[in-house]
Amino acid sequence: MAVSTARHPDGIAEVVVDAPPVNALTVQGWHDLADELLAAGRDPGTRAVLLRAEGRGFNAGVDIKEMQRDAGHAALLGANRGCAAAFSAVYDCPVPVVAAVHGFCLGGGVGLAGNADVLVASDDARFGLPEADRGALGAATHLARLVPQHLMRAMVYTCRTATAAELHAFGSVLSVVPRGELRGEALGVAQAIAAKDPRVIRCAKESLNGIDPVDVRRSYRFEQGFTFELTLAGAGDEHRAAFARGTEPR
Repeated sequence: MAVSTARHPDGIAEVVVDAPPVNALTVQGWHDLADELLAAGRDPGTRAVLLRAEGRGFNAGVDIKEMQRDAGHAALLGANRGCAAAFSAVYDCPVPVVAAVHGFCLGGGVGLAGNADVLVASDDARFGLPEADRGALGAATHLARLVPQHLMRAMVYTCRTATAAELHAFGSVLSVVPRGELRGEALGVAQAIAAKDPRVIRCAKESLNGIDPVDVRRSYRFEQGFTFELTLAGAGDEHRAAFARGTEPR
């Protein structure tokens, strides 16, 4: 199973993604992640969630090769709904979600990180949206929660990445540590949250979501509509096929 949950005695639910080689999730993988997060939040004993990944990086987005094996658009539709479900599960989790990000955090990874309550990153972490190079759009909603508006636009247009150090300077990453210390650092943040009165923390999470200036669910679904438009125009299939062949422009 690509997603698993370990429950700690102090009320922390540790949700781990492990989908080699790059944690690019299939349609089922995105829905599995959503289910694990929802189950953790529904448990009255959960005081905080730690979301992390094994392997080379945090998350490389959707499994584009799965889409290319589908002669129709079922995989594309499934991936869009799966991503929306997983991002919403992070955002709507009744307790704070601490994300521990290492290596690459791309596409759907930005959606997860951008919706998390607290981010801790390793010093090799890089955040980016390669969507324009894949003939798609999406997760600018979440990137805008991590970097300033004009940098977000530049990153969408050019597909450049931002480092953990940059995000730390913006205040969107709480701390940056060597990779070997990442889990311990993130677990420490989750433990500090879990030590508080859970009645207060759950109300705090709900209240903070309630004062958000942007409805992240609706804005992300708006972005996804342009991915379908690009697919109908032929650009989506063209760029995804180039990626699957390894012939996309660099």
